[in-house]
Amino acid sequence: MADTLFLVLRKVAFSLGEGALVKLGTEVVEAASVLTDFEHSMKQIESEFTIMRAFISQVSAEKVGDKTFDAWLDQVRDVAHDVEDIVDEYAYLAAQAIDTGTFFKRKFQQTKNVAAWQNISRQISQVETRIQRLSAMRNRYGISIDEKSSSNMSQYPRQLSVSDSAYLTDDTEIVGNASVTRRLTQWVLEERQDRSVMSIFGMGGVGKTTIASSIFKNQQFMMAFACNAWITLSQSYEIEDLLRQISKQLMDQQVYLASNVEAMNRIKLIEELQIYLKRRKYLIVLDDVWDKDVWLFLNYAFVRNNLGGRVLITTRKKDVAFLADHNCVVELEALPHTEAWHLFCKKAFRRLEDKMCPENLRPWAEKIVTKCQGLPLAIVAIGSLLSYREFEEQEWKLFYNQLGWQLANNPELNWIANILNLSLNDLPSYLRSCFLYCSLFPEDCRIKRKMLVELWIAEGLVEERGDGTTMEEVAQCYLTELTQRSLLAVIERNACGRARTFRMHDLVREMASIIAKKERLAFSYDNVGITQVAHEYRRLWIQKDAQSLRYLGGSKLRSFVLLDIGVPSSWIYDALSRFRLLRVLCLRFANIEQVPGVVTELYNLHYLDLSHTKVKHIPASFKNLINLEFLDIRSSYVEELPLEITLLTNLRHLYAYVIHDLQERSLDCISATKIPGNICHLKNLQALQTVSANKDLVSQLGNLTRMRSLCVMKVQQSYIAELCNSLTKMPNLSRLFISSCDMDETLNLKMLKALSNLKVFWLAGKLEGGVLPPMFAKLEKITELKLDWSGLKKDPIESFSYMLNLVVLVRTGAYDGERLNFHAKWFPKLNLLQLADMEHLNRIEIEDGSMMCLCELDLVGLRNLNEVPKGIRYIRTLHEMIITDMPKEFIVKIQGSDRYIVQHVPNIHIFESSDFQAVNNFIRLPHLAKRQFIVDFPHRPNGTVPYVSRAKCPIRLNYTWKF
Repeated sequence: MADTLFLVLRKVAFSLGEGALVKLGTEVVEAASVLTDFEHSMKQIESEFTIMRAFISQVSAEKVGDKTFDAWLDQVRDVAHDVEDIVDEYAYLAAQAIDTGTFFKRKFQQTKNVAAWQNISRQISQVETRIQRLSAMRNRYGISIDEKSSSNMSQYPRQLSVSDSAYLTDDTEIVGNASVTRRLTQWVLEERQDRSVMSIFGMGGVGKTTIASSIFKNQQFMMAFACNAWITLSQSYEIEDLLRQISKQLMDQQVYLASNVEAMNRIKLIEELQIYLKRRKYLIVLDDVWDKDVWLFLNYAFVRNNLGGRVLITTRKKDVAFLADHNCVVELEALPHTEAWHLFCKKAFRRLEDKMCPENLRPWAEKIVTKCQGLPLAIVAIGSLLSYREFEEQEWKLFYNQLGWQLANNPELNWIANILNLSLNDLPSYLRSCFLYCSLFPEDCRIKRKMLVELWIAEGLVEERGDGTTMEEVAQCYLTELTQRSLLAVIERNACGRARTFRMHDLVREMASIIAKKERLAFSYDNVGITQVAHEYRRLWIQKDAQSLRYLGGSKLRSFVLLDIGVPSSWIYDALSRFRLLRVLCLRFANIEQVPGVVTELYNLHYLDLSHTKVKHIPASFKNLINLEFLDIRSSYVEELPLEITLLTNLRHLYAYVIHDLQERSLDCISATKIPGNICHLKNLQALQTVSANKDLVSQLGNLTRMRSLCVMKVQQSYIAELCNSLTKMPNLSRLFISSCDMDETLNLKMLKALSNLKVFWLAGKLEGGVLPPMFAKLEKITELKLDWSGLKKDPIESFSYMLNLVVLVRTGAYDGERLNFHAKWFPKLNLLQLADMEHLNRIEIEDGSMMCLCELDLVGLRNLNEVPKGIRYIRTLHEMIITDMPKEFIVKIQGSDRYIVQHVPNIHIFESSDFQAVNNFIRLPHLAKRQFIVDFPHRPNGTVPYVSRAKCPIRLNYTWKF
């Protein structure tokens, strides 16, 4: 609840700090008194909410399960949402009032909205009265901060009962993770004499405690250590109590009583433990550690005595896990399906002699196990519950369909909810709403980092942390923290190792979704028997069957994301007419040909996604969207933006392009969008992709000093000087794409100075003199480099060899020579190398020791390369080769006489030609893929040579050049 107040407080502070009152003073005379009252009242409400938030943060941990407190919190949440409505209504009316137009139009609109301004005043008075009542209710029902809350005392044993159950699990019941157990056993029993600290980390319920207990209770270990202790930590602990618990378990009872441990303070307790452990070999397990602070004291208590002491930590947090010694950290992952199924059957069908699933139940049992996604706690709890039920298909079907309700309401499944909620309750206010927001994405969805970050910012969930840090960077910190807390899992990284997509465990998503609905934060609709959305929800995501909804909520809605692509445009236009205060609108893949008229009246809109639609024209009335920060019209039919787009001074990211050649083997593989007028006012712009260059525009780019990602196409030599000058004024530029206007245009980039923060560079077009510009010698931070149609006369590989951080190197038609050489120690971090369409290239030399981290090698359209590069056999890390449109002689050799060169490569894909129709049917961007042609070639039975197959369509490429 404190996070709701946190977000509203930030919005209130923002509204008071914008200076809009000054601007409106001369614009809306009729509302002057209302605006003055608004400022005064908002400051009062801000003060009340600040104190209330602090109070709730202190009390909430003590009042878990207190129905009176929960009911009071609901009332607080309602008031907070009412305040948010007032602030957003104020912003809406303010935007209307300062909207450009004729004097008579403004006066008409002002007169029309006087009643609305006056209504704001009435609403503020009502809110102030309700806040006073909330304080009175709090006192009336005794909601306060107690010294020792009975609720808190009941929470602690409940946490311990789950841990105790895992601790008491019989080893014969443990399924899976045998390799983890063996590794930990080896670490514990190894002969090294110095103290060793090891850790297991992973999400709640994944089996950390179970594995640790199997080691701790092992008789072999009992005999190997003179003393041992098992301590389960709570989220809130007293270090003195913790030290006493450890002492009591380690010491003989007589020694413990004689030492008078109960009367000691913190320092004495640490000293007493040091003295006792100094001459003893000990094993101590710290189960479910929540923060690193506890180790500041225990590190001193657990003395280094060179007798082989061992400390094992289990935790959900990666930073806590890294308290362990180097290379003594194990990340515990979910069980694979086979082991998950085996564990489920052991629990669910324990009454059956063979413990096998009856055939009539198998479809529903499979779905339940799939839903658990390998989480042992959930598998055991649900399987045990079902073991007491009749083995009737209808009953199991009903249970599966009600699984979400069962998790939230069935006392026998409280274990799952309690364990998952512990992670949620540990989140700070700024992170809690961001995490709950992730539950809006569909089940099993790959959540894209870029989209999630932009949505968080547009929703107002990301705080500013100083001038030197962008909100995008802050949001990235949020994502990192959620993954380190094992609440989100990274499932895909780009070639540089940066997380690209994430996934939320189904059960975690289910619990988070329940809480998000309860707190009216958001509602994700997927046609589960609901035909209307309550008006109090702030965000609505429609996954499917949108037309079955009869009611979509009302004015309180702030976000509308439509994922159902089968909805007719008429339904969309009608739905949008009901939402006035939207901050986020996503119509990606929607069946619309024009921008709905109501969109340009959404003055509070921060995020608009019209990508992959049939929209052809952006109206001039877009100038009304003065708060817009993110505009995405990729893969639409828009070729030119209106002049008025340059008035959107809050715009941070503008995406407007279409990919035509999915293999990127042509100069015009990506279209550019024209932006008329002066873009100097777009000073907040950080990403511009892609823009069609002209002399005025490239000169104006120098005013966009916050730019981080820029794509400029149709560049001519006649204004290259202006472009180079503008680029040097962008100190934060990290991603750059420059493309010439045609194949005959020659670009002279000698005057382009080194861009110190450039990490990704794509240069397409013929270079002056066939040589690289001098700035290439200073690209020290470059990680991804793509050169197309450069017309280089000299082997450029040596010019890149100093790029020690280079991870991706792609060259398409960039070199006119016959030979490329890769010497030893060059490109130590290179992960992907693609060489394409170099007409004269007939030899590639790779020395032993070159590209020692290379995972993927793509050879495309090298018509004169008839020999398989023999040096490939030195690259033992090579996992995949993609051979497209290569000479027949090359294909014959790689399948025959030269097979020995590539026998260590597990995946080899060969394609006869560039079938562009097949490329359109199969694209590297997953959301456009209609068919996948992925062929993995296992080794022959004798393990010597991989099978190599031919195909008629292009291969899926693992790397997609993205800006």
